[in-house]
Order: sequence, then C-alpha cells, then structure tokens
Amino acid sequence: MIMTRINLLPWREDLRQEQKKQFAVMAVMTCVLAVAIVALIHFQMGRKIDYQLSRNRFLTTEIVKLDEEIKEISELQKVRRSLIERMEVIQDLQASRPSIVHLFTEIVSTVPNGVYLETLSQTGGNLLINGEAESNARVSTYMRNLSASEWLKEPNLTVIEIEDKTVNRISTFILTVKQTSPNATGEEKDDGGLK
Repeated sequence: MIMTRINLLPWREDLRQEQKKQFAVMAVMTCVLAVAIVALIHFQMGRKIDYQLSRNRFLTTEIVKLDEEIKEISELQKVRRSLIERMEVIQDLQASRPSIVHLFTEIVSTVPNGVYLETLSQTGGNLLINGEAESNARVSTYMRNLSASEWLKEPNLTVIEIEDKTVNRISTFILTVKQTSPNATGEEKDDGGLK
C-alpha cells in the first residue's frame, strides 16, 4: 500500500502568516480607532472648555457691569439720603416759623414789671434766660407766668444771686425753660415742640 504524503506545513505556515497579518491589521486598526476616540474626546473636551471659558468671560464682564451699577446705585442712595435730610430740615424750618413768633410773643407777655432780661439763648427746645429782677418775688411771678404759658413749660431756676446796689437790691437769675406747642403731640411736647 502506498501512502500519499501530503505536506501540510506550508499550508499551516501560510495560515499562521495570514493570522499574523490579520492580527497586525486589527492591532493597527484598534490603535487608529483608539487614537481617533482619544482625539474626539480631546476635541469635545476642548470645545467644552472653550465654551465654559467664554461663559466665564461673559459672567466676568457682566459682574463688572453690575459692580458699576451697584456703585452708581449707592451714590444715588447717598444723594437721596442727602435730599431727604435737606427736605426734613426745610420742613422743620417751615414748621418752626410760627413757633418762633409765638416764642417771642410769649417771652414778652410773660415778663412782669420789675424783671429785665439780659440774654436769651436757645439749644434745641430749651431756652436759657439770664436776667435781673427787683426782688425774688418778681422772679417767682415770672416763673409762674412761664408755667401758665401754652408755649413754654417747666421753668427751672438755676442760679439766683442778690446784689446790694446801695438802696435797691437786685436779684440776678439764670433759669431754663422748655419750648412746646399747644397743638403738638405727646412726643413733640417731650422734644420741646420742634422737630
């Protein structure tokens, strides 16, 4: 019997060579695909970073604009407060105009005979009165007149001194009195009638 010999080695070798080629092609294609995926991810991340940077620049410019507007608003608020304070001063002056007239009228009408006023000074709603009287009784009468006044209240005698000038004894006095208004509310009366 004759056996035919078939040499399978070259065929196997060819198959191995073919498999190596296919493996090399697959490896190259996998590398190319991996590089493409990495490049795509890099491109996408770059786009997202650029987009976020542009948003950040936009936000920064808007923040600068808002800071300028806030400064402008604070300046306007300062001007507004200043105007309101001026308006309040003007309103206070307008409201106190009649009370000044009444104050001088009351001062004149409450001074009895024998009492002479030397100085009169006002601090807020308080008046400081320096004067001379022919006797202590005249000072008492003056204080009663001040208490009975609708525009003046709470006279307080601070100093009284008697000066002996030969025959006439003169009493010098210093007293304080609060200014009020007959039509003022309770708080305004406590503040001296002027706000």
